[in-house]
Amino acid sequence: MKIKDFFEHYGIIGNPFAEEDAQTDLVFKSHCIKTTFHAAWDKLFGSASEPSTSLVFGEKGSGKTALRLQMVRALGEYNADHPDSRPLVIEYDDFNPYLDAFKSRFSRRRAPERILDQLKVWDHLDALLSLGTTQLVDRILYPSEVSYPAAVDVKPIPVERLSRHQKRDLLMLLSCYDCSRSEEPQARWHRLAKKLAFRSWKSCLGTRRECVFGVVGSLLLFLLLVVGWRAGWFAERFDFSGFSGLWTAVKVLVACAVVLTLPWIPRAWKFLCRQWKARQLSRSLYVIKHRTGTLRKMLSEFPGEDYVSLPLPVRRESDNRYELLMRFQNILGVLGFPGMIVLVDRVDEPYLINGSTPLMKLLVWPMLDNKLLQHPGIGFKMLLLDSLLRLVDKESKEFHERSRIDKQNLVRNLDWTGPSLMDVANARLTACGSGQNGTPTTIDQFFDETIGRNRLVESFAKLKVPRHLFKFLYRLLATHCSAYPDGEPAWKISPTTFETVLALYLKERESAEQQLGVV
Repeated sequence: MKIKDFFEHYGIIGNPFAEEDAQTDLVFKSHCIKTTFHAAWDKLFGSASEPSTSLVFGEKGSGKTALRLQMVRALGEYNADHPDSRPLVIEYDDFNPYLDAFKSRFSRRRAPERILDQLKVWDHLDALLSLGTTQLVDRILYPSEVSYPAAVDVKPIPVERLSRHQKRDLLMLLSCYDCSRSEEPQARWHRLAKKLAFRSWKSCLGTRRECVFGVVGSLLLFLLLVVGWRAGWFAERFDFSGFSGLWTAVKVLVACAVVLTLPWIPRAWKFLCRQWKARQLSRSLYVIKHRTGTLRKMLSEFPGEDYVSLPLPVRRESDNRYELLMRFQNILGVLGFPGMIVLVDRVDEPYLINGSTPLMKLLVWPMLDNKLLQHPGIGFKMLLLDSLLRLVDKESKEFHERSRIDKQNLVRNLDWTGPSLMDVANARLTACGSGQNGTPTTIDQFFDETIGRNRLVESFAKLKVPRHLFKFLYRLLATHCSAYPDGEPAWKISPTTFETVLALYLKERESAEQQLGVV
């Protein structure tokens, strides 16, 4: 018999246990995301109006990604109800672009652990400022064309509320951190400046005064040299006859050329200063790829009085990043985003880490800094593997004093109880059908009555997490259905099949964990 026939007998359409990843699980996204929550949900989510930090540790398949998706949905509902006071949501779960840029700073022969060992807290701050700045600029310039987590913009973002200094800071953040690939950075800078009404005719004239001074100065000096030549001033002072006269003429022409370039010294000085600053920026921002020439062009757009006071991150240190973060938050507050929520997930997936716990440690540990995690107005929701918790417990007193894990709403274990996994299974069955005669189907209806509900709950408790539950149920149903022909179906799973498949699955799982050093 087929699994499809088994489910249809109970009024179930499709296979509720086929998917294992919440990111691609349609059953979860369409139904369970609204109804099925882990017991630690309230502690993890906290309050959308007062963002707080939470650290969650759980094994693979325990529902960390599902929790992230549920938080995005809950925050989207909150933002829809509070359009003038909504947190900006940043998903920090794709580390590959930043690690690619970071890796390019080192020799190709350097081992991953030696590369990641150089990762610092300010590199994570750069990545977060990049994500936040790119999102905000996109939502200002293209309010109806972009989609971000929990973003429900029903009206344009009120950029007219920003002061001139805040507009300048936003353009500075765009210059340093914007990573949009929709258009050229300089064109995007001009588009945002126009949207912000940042550049008045005075500032435009100010940015071009060096060119005006250079052209007018060179023209006047040229006219002066022509008049002097026609008046015989050069002939009176220099002898241009013979071979030595030719050499004298060359020297005079060089001197005249130098004189003509004197009015361009301010312009050349500005170019060199911006070029040097752009080079410093490019060398300081390890996790972001910048072309020095492009950075220099954007920095040259700032009028002198605005450029002088720009807090550019030209050194590899955290203090200037925190200042930039505060300025970014001030801009967000004026625009109706009083808080930020950063969702950190999938730390085991970057290609440079590839599931290695020691490499995950090198990636995550710089973020475990109480100054960052308790930064005002920001809530970090960090969904981490349980293997990292064992390393946390082994860390020194100095580490715990710096990270203050005890203050971070710590959830040490994301395991599920037997009854909660029973609820998860029943919720998925409900999502896939109305059951027989309009009565919702429950998971215990699949089994022979001699097994009993208590035995099912006890067995599910051994599986611990939803992913193992789904794998086990899928294998159990496949084993049961393959034992009967289509003409002689059996609609109840026997105790023998149940116990055999369960014992085999638990043994395979224990063996796999031992190989990975989990137990």
